[in-house]
Amino acid sequence: VHLVESGGGLAQPGESLTLSCAASGFRMDYYAISWFRQAPGKEREGVSCIDGRGGGTHAPLSVAGRFTISRDNAKNTVYLRMNNLKPEDTAIYTCAKGGEFCQRGGFDAWGQGTPVTVAG
Repeated sequence: VHLVESGGGLAQPGESLTLSCAASGFRMDYYAISWFRQAPGKEREGVSCIDGRGGGTHAPLSVAGRFTISRDNAKNTVYLRMNNLKPEDTAIYTCAKGGEFCQRGGFDAWGQGTPVTVAG
């Protein structure tokens, strides 16, 4: 089981970025995949999650309407589209594999993370 994130970088406020989480060793459409972020000095927080079979998506109010999670089963990759970025979105973004549904948690495999910096 291996997860690799990419797509992070520097963005100005109001811009967009799309992060990718590519998986190997398992089928992403069987498991929940969540994006987490951790800013310096802050606790890690979940920012978007997509269920395995069914593909239901979940996001906290802090990013709802700005962040969209999606999955390409053919590429075995999950994406996080982040629009209207704000300086407070600056963090290391990491994807993780859970059980079948986001609500059950159990995230047992993690990528190495990709940094996002939002500054003008």
